[in-house]
This record gives sequence, C-alpha cells and structure tokens, in this order.
Amino acid sequence: MNRIVALDMLRGYALVCIMLDHMPLGVMRNLTLANFTVFDAAELFVLLSGFLVGLVWIKVEARQGRRAAQWRFLKRAYQVWLALVIGAVLLALLSRLLFELKLNHTAVWFQYARWIIDNPAGYVATVALMWLQPNLLDVLALYVLLILTAPITVPFLLRMPFTAMAVSVGIWWISGPLNAMIPNQRTEQGLLFNPFGWQLLFFVGVALGAFRDKIMPVLRQRTGVLNGISVAILLFGLAIIVCWRIGAPAKPYAEMLKLVYGSIDKWSLDGLRLVSILAASWLVAVPLSPAFEWMARTGAGRALAEIGRGGLWAFVTCVLLSIWGDALDMTVPEGPTGFLLRLGIDVWVILALWASSAAWLRRDQWMANIRSHLTP
Repeated sequence: MNRIVALDMLRGYALVCIMLDHMPLGVMRNLTLANFTVFDAAELFVLLSGFLVGLVWIKVEARQGRRAAQWRFLKRAYQVWLALVIGAVLLALLSRLLFELKLNHTAVWFQYARWIIDNPAGYVATVALMWLQPNLLDVLALYVLLILTAPITVPFLLRMPFTAMAVSVGIWWISGPLNAMIPNQRTEQGLLFNPFGWQLLFFVGVALGAFRDKIMPVLRQRTGVLNGISVAILLFGLAIIVCWRIGAPAKPYAEMLKLVYGSIDKWSLDGLRLVSILAASWLVAVPLSPAFEWMARTGAGRALAEIGRGGLWAFVTCVLLSIWGDALDMTVPEGPTGFLLRLGIDVWVILALWASSAAWLRRDQWMANIRSHLTP
C-alpha cells in the first residue's frame, strides 16, 4: 500500500468535511464525520499533521541532520502564519464582496467585512499578531504554535519519548488555565483552539510517525483486544450522537452516558474526543487497511489525495469556498427543488476545491507552458 497516498486521501477528506461543516444549510454536511462520532475533521487534520511531521522529521534528520530539520519546521511555521494572514484578508474581502452583492452568509462573523475596509492596517496587524483569529481560520493559529515549538519539542520527544508524553499529558490536564493566560481579543482570553489541549493529539501523531516501526509491531500483537476496545469506544460515541439527535425522549439515556464521559469540549480537546479519534485511527490503520488501500486507488480517492497534497493552499481555498457556498445556500428556496439545488452547490464546492488543488499542484507545469509560449 502507498501509505502516503492514503494519508493524503484522509487529509483531503478532512478538508472536505471542514468545508461542508461550515455550510449550515448544506445537504452533504449531514454525511460528514461529525454526524457519526463525537470528534470531527479538526481532530483528524491535527493528528495526521502530527503524524506527517514525525515522518518528515525522521527523514530530514537522518539525511541532513537535526539543524536542517529544525530549520525546515521553523520555515514551515512561517508559511502557516503567512497563510493565516493572507487567508484572513481574503476571507474578509470575500465576505465584504458578498455583502455588497446582497448575498447574506453566516459562516463567518460580519465584522471582518467591515474592519477590512474601515481599518485594513489594524485588521491585518491584529491577525498577524494572532490577537485576532478569524473563525474558520482559527485552527491555523493553533498549527502555527504547534509547528513553531516543534524544533524544541520533537527532539525532546525523540530523546525521551515517555517523559515527553508524560509532560504533554500533564499540560493537557491543566490546559484551561494555561490557555486563559494568552492575551487575546476573546472575552475568555486564549485561543479558541486551546493549544495546550490540542498539543497532546498533535504529539501523539508525531510519536506515531517517528516511532511507527517500533510501536506497530508491539500493538499488532494485541490486535484483537485493541480492535474490540476501539469498536466499543466508537459505539459509545455513536450512542451519544444518537441521543443528541433524538432529543428530549432520549434525555435519560443521555444523562446516564454523561455520567461516564463527563463533558465534551472540542476547544480544549476533552478525553472522549481524544480517545475516539485514536480508536478510529487504529481501525483505519489495521483492520480496515485493505478497504483504505482500495479507496486510495479509486478515482475519488485520488482526487481526495490531490486535495490533501494541496496543503495550505487547499485549506485556505476550502475556507473561502465554504463562505461562498453558504451564501449561495441562503438564496435557495425551501422544498424539493431547494434540496436539489443545495446538493448541487455541495457538489460544486467539492469539485472546485479539487480543481483548485490540482491546478496548484501543477503550477510549475502551468508556468513552464506559459513561459514557453511567451518566449520568442
């Protein structure tokens, strides 16, 4: 199996889910990951990002040394920060354009559209300082901090893995008070995606990527037990989702389940969401691996892989398309015709995301062709 293609496919799937989840009136958002589990595409994206960091770090350090790996990820942190700033500007300008065209939308806060015109320098400065993180792009602010600390934290993890993971768990445990100490425009202070909570999932991914050759043989010796535990965790999460969907009639059952898991807090990454994404990852990587081998070879799998390889370009594009799709959805009437039109909008934004990512991946080829035609 080409594991990189499979990972790219899953990253592409995560981006599609993120896009559809931020289109409130969309049809296909009812089929995304969040409808069947207590976690969503954000956890999948962060875990895969950490896993790829571990893979890349090991390869770069083995070939070029630790300094080269550290420098590579410092540059990557800058690229993510730059994508955050540019994406914030494009998001605000698109929102403003849609309002000027009388196309209402709810995917992003309306104030961004005002600030980008009334005080563009102030808007850009507050985003650049990460005092402000526009919604839909706020996960990039989390990613900036995680990648920025990688030159220190990853060597620590590689040298003392058990100690490093113990420290990571400890930080996750007290992540709430730590996040509240970060200056921010939010009343609660701190980032919406609590970096002290989400770092645990990220570094679990890094550890799995860096030590996969050592970890997987040990885990595979306990495949039956881990399969059973993973299925039980996901069924428990599905029961919670079903109770939420049913509503008041299922409230007694929901309260009973809540006695087990306590509370679910996406923004600080609660324990249930954490173990659920890890359980799902085990099932995908081991018992369901043949199925994902097949999916990675299909046309849809290859298209998703191209979206996944689109990286920051694809992420910013998916955010912009979700705003545009949300605005289009709000112009559609109710009824069967409206359902079909909204389904068509969903398909269109997915195809647009794939086309944009595919064009980005082939940008060197496009530029070479253009230069060849311009050269006398």
